[in-house]
Amino acid sequence: MKTSLRNFITASLCLLTVNQLAAQSDLIRQQGCDVKPYQISIDSLKQIYSTQGYQIVREASMTMESQYEMPIVVPMNEGTWYQFVFIGDPGSKLYEVRMFDWAERQVVYKKNQWGEVDGNIISYNYVPKATEYHMIKPVQVNKGKKKLCGYVLLLKKTGQGEAIANTAATTSGETVASKL
Repeated sequence: MKTSLRNFITASLCLLTVNQLAAQSDLIRQQGCDVKPYQISIDSLKQIYSTQGYQIVREASMTMESQYEMPIVVPMNEGTWYQFVFIGDPGSKLYEVRMFDWAERQVVYKKNQWGEVDGNIISYNYVPKATEYHMIKPVQVNKGKKKLCGYVLLLKKTGQGEAIANTAATTSGETVASKL
C-alpha cells in the first residue's frame, strides 16, 4: 500500500515538473541581433540626445518577427521627460510603435512607412502623468523577410531638462531622424 502511494506521488511530481518545463518553453524571450547596419544611426542619435541633456536608461537590439509586436515593459517616473527611439530594418515597409500606460490606455502611437523622411526610425518624447510601468510595442512589416532586427533606445532628460519637461506637453511631433 505504501509503495503504490509513493509511486503515485512520485509520478504526480514528475508530471507536474514536465508540465512546468513545457510551459516555460512557450515563453517569448527577447533575443539580440546584429546592429552593425544601424550603428552609425545609433551613434548619431546618442550624440544628439547627449548634447540635449539626455542619458540612456535602456537600450537593446532585438530579433523581431515581421507583423508581430515585441512588447517592452519599462518603469517611468511622473514628470520626467523621456525620449524613445525605435530603429527598424531599412527594408521593411511599415514601422509602428504604440505605448500603453499601466491602465492599458494607449498614450502614444507613431507610424512610419518606407520612403518617408524619417524612414525606419521612430522617435518621440513622453512625460508620464504618474509613476508606473509602461508597455511599448514596436512592430515592423516586411514582406521579404520573416526575421528582422530592431533596436530600441530609452533616454531620460537629466537636471535642468526635467524642469522644462514638467511645463511641456506630454508628447511632441518633433523627430530627430531628419537631423541625421
